[in-house]
Amino acid sequence: MNFKAAIFDMDGLLLDTERLCMRVFKQACETLGFPFHKDAYLNIIGRNAAGVEKILAQAYGDDLPAIHQEWKRNYDAITHHQAIDVKQGVVELLQWLNANNIPTVVATSTRKELAEIKLRLAGLDGYFDGLTCGCEVRNGKPDPEIYLLAAERIGVEPNLCLAFEDSSNGVIAAVSAGMQTYQIPDLVEPSEEIIALGHKIKPSLSAVLEELKAN
Repeated sequence: MNFKAAIFDMDGLLLDTERLCMRVFKQACETLGFPFHKDAYLNIIGRNAAGVEKILAQAYGDDLPAIHQEWKRNYDAITHHQAIDVKQGVVELLQWLNANNIPTVVATSTRKELAEIKLRLAGLDGYFDGLTCGCEVRNGKPDPEIYLLAAERIGVEPNLCLAFEDSSNGVIAAVSAGMQTYQIPDLVEPSEEIIALGHKIKPSLSAVLEELKAN
């Protein structure tokens, strides 16, 4: 493999946030007496705020503002003050990339302020050379815009970037950007359609590190 930079998704890939986020959303629905539409929820994973709003509005209609307010209040109360668990192999892979002078960047659909807090509390902020967020692009994942912007900011051609994702929306974005893409599935296993994109699928970032070292 020939690469000069590594670009990482954050939630569900670096940090074990997706289960927390879904649990808090489900609790918000239950608190307010609304059903939890799991299929709709799973479809928002990897998307930015605008994409999330569009999909959930189709499922919840006029009830969404109340659910969103309760969801955000409880989620922020946790993520602004507590470190989220780091996923398996994250630190080891980042240390290896840093030791080999490979620039590392985060490309997350999360808004910038919260992304910075999450990375800092988890002790990961010092490993990265840049941060590109969903609030900085017009089109969120699965559109490739965020990956193309992240690569542009570090001055590396997209085809020379490794991209690491957990979600299908993120994988579509990275592959569409022309990046060498690894998927480490979290809440949702890749469908046959996603597998057909031809990217690499690994059980953890530890397995990715083993492959990169071997190469």
